[in-house]
Amino acid sequence: MKTIIRNASVVNEGKIIVTDVLLSNDRIERIDSNISLPAKLYFEEINADGLHLIPGVIDDQVHFREPGLTHKANIYTESKAAVAGGITSFMDMPNTIPNTLTQELLEEKYCIASKTSLANYSFFMGINQKNLEEALKTDNENVCGITDDGLYFNSNEGILANYPEFLEKLFSKTETLVALHSEDDTIIKNNILKYSNLYGQNIPISFHPFIRNEEACVTATKRVLEIAKKHNNRLHFFHISTLAEANLFDNKLAVREKRITAEACIHHLWFSDKDYEKQGNKIKWNPSIKTEEDKNGLLAALLNDKLDIIATDHAPHTLEEKNGNYFNSMSGGPLVQHALIVMLELYHKRKISLEKIVEKMSHNVAEIYRIKERGYIREGYYADLVLVDLNNAWKVTPENILYKCKWSPFENQMFKSKIIKTFVNGNLVFNNNIFNESKKGNRLKFEKHR
Repeated sequence: MKTIIRNASVVNEGKIIVTDVLLSNDRIERIDSNISLPAKLYFEEINADGLHLIPGVIDDQVHFREPGLTHKANIYTESKAAVAGGITSFMDMPNTIPNTLTQELLEEKYCIASKTSLANYSFFMGINQKNLEEALKTDNENVCGITDDGLYFNSNEGILANYPEFLEKLFSKTETLVALHSEDDTIIKNNILKYSNLYGQNIPISFHPFIRNEEACVTATKRVLEIAKKHNNRLHFFHISTLAEANLFDNKLAVREKRITAEACIHHLWFSDKDYEKQGNKIKWNPSIKTEEDKNGLLAALLNDKLDIIATDHAPHTLEEKNGNYFNSMSGGPLVQHALIVMLELYHKRKISLEKIVEKMSHNVAEIYRIKERGYIREGYYADLVLVDLNNAWKVTPENILYKCKWSPFENQMFKSKIIKTFVNGNLVFNNNIFNESKKGNRLKFEKHR
């Protein structure tokens, strides 16, 4: 099966050019200004005049909640929302039930995705202080990496950023990419005690960035950086939330040459502490959304390449789970359907270019994780593509929200751009709000050496 996308404004590798793109089965066969095929050959033709064609977004941090937490979300529902939002590949976290702490449990998640995911997929192997040898068995070519993100095993044991001796052991042994959540538990616990003494159980949500504050983030990030640099390990930092942290990273090397990389997330780029009054618990994330200066600083750090990619940290909960007092409200929210649209809105506000959006949401993710034949519009690469109309305004309403949890922090937000079509491996999965679920996504493959 062949498809010609005609006269698209292709955004790729720092340029925008108007051209045709020929898809053949699951690959991009040809990119040329005037592609013609023999009349006897059957093919589909898409007129993309006035539309922009970009590589499919690759989201390296999602929580799709399957297995064990499927009342919130599952791989099918969230991958469907993802492709509607232009995300063609995702990497899922290990904080499901049971936690993904064995190779067997990891492969069970891949099995589920092979039958249900509309997007391409990979799953992180979980790591704690008790399963190091099991985590070290992770196959570099078939698994995106190992992480502790979201793994809180009991009230006394937090994330690995708080255990430097264990990190020394991990970094000295592993040859795969390690991705970490970086906040200091002691500082957070002391802040909780401080504000609990003032407010009891009813700490205002606006104090979330005072509890999970800049000091907690910077202290842990500095600690982890020091250890990783000693071992020259391949380390990636999830969801950097402060300007002070962003300034700890280097922009002297090309992204593929960096041994330490870092990301910003959609919610930290769009919201600030000014939004807690209106949004309340809906924008409670860990790490917290902080100041306007941090929000603007994170975007600047993306533009000057101190931060390397943009992710979602899509972490849905039901509205019931988001309600209640500070301690009862769960942290996280749904984002995959609206992530690219949010960044395109920042483009309309002249804060970032289309070329930079594609670099940070597609190209660089492929480079950081060494994903094979994805992340670019190149001949021979998989046809993971998104057609976008930059002048097609719409409003987020309950009726067009696709997350299983059925809510979004962007509800009632007007956006100027719209996702028109999404191709996954050459298959037109999303077409003007109509889904073709006949084919499922593929397991992502990686280079052996990271």
